[in-house]
Amino acid sequence: MRIDSAVYVKSFTSFKKWDLDPLPAFCFVGRSNVGKSSLINHLTGRKSLVKTSSTPGKTQLINLFLINEAFYFVDLPGYGFASVPLAVKQSWQKMIFGFLQDYPDLRLVFQILDLRHQPSKEDQEFHQAILEAEIPLALIGNKLDKLGQSARAKQAGAIKKALHFEADLLLHSALAKKGKEEILDLVSWCLEDRNEPDLELIEPTSELG
Repeated sequence: MRIDSAVYVKSFTSFKKWDLDPLPAFCFVGRSNVGKSSLINHLTGRKSLVKTSSTPGKTQLINLFLINEAFYFVDLPGYGFASVPLAVKQSWQKMIFGFLQDYPDLRLVFQILDLRHQPSKEDQEFHQAILEAEIPLALIGNKLDKLGQSARAKQAGAIKKALHFEADLLLHSALAKKGKEEILDLVSWCLEDRNEPDLELIEPTSELG
């Protein structure tokens, strides 16, 4: 797949405030500072489409981007940052899952993990909640440039085992410019209105698998 256009559309807090056509959507979520903004910028070929920040919890709204005038990339607030009050965390969690469950044409959620580390408690809780909600899910092991070739494979296997995830991880690095094609190929595949998930990359749900 080639991305020819990528435009920021709006930011909002819930699908109830949506006033646009519900085109197919792909959501990106992960721990704060996992490299989500850089990943989306790399996928779209735009250096500053999504603003990057070193401040945990900077993304506080659901940010919408129109891709190729045909579908959306949705940047969801990060999770797992300690400096944000519990009430705010709970509010963001409600916002995230409210959107994921209410949006009528959600094709896939990309959960982004730091390939260097084992999944955190927050990673595991979010992962389990997504699967229980029967939302199609793919995992991205980000920052692969920080590990050698053998370490990448070993760590990817360890992450799959920790999350009881059967599908393969998509490995990515914005810095090394690797993994873009594989992720966009999966996006393209999901746009073809297939009735079955790609079992090599998407964790099957009880509804689809």
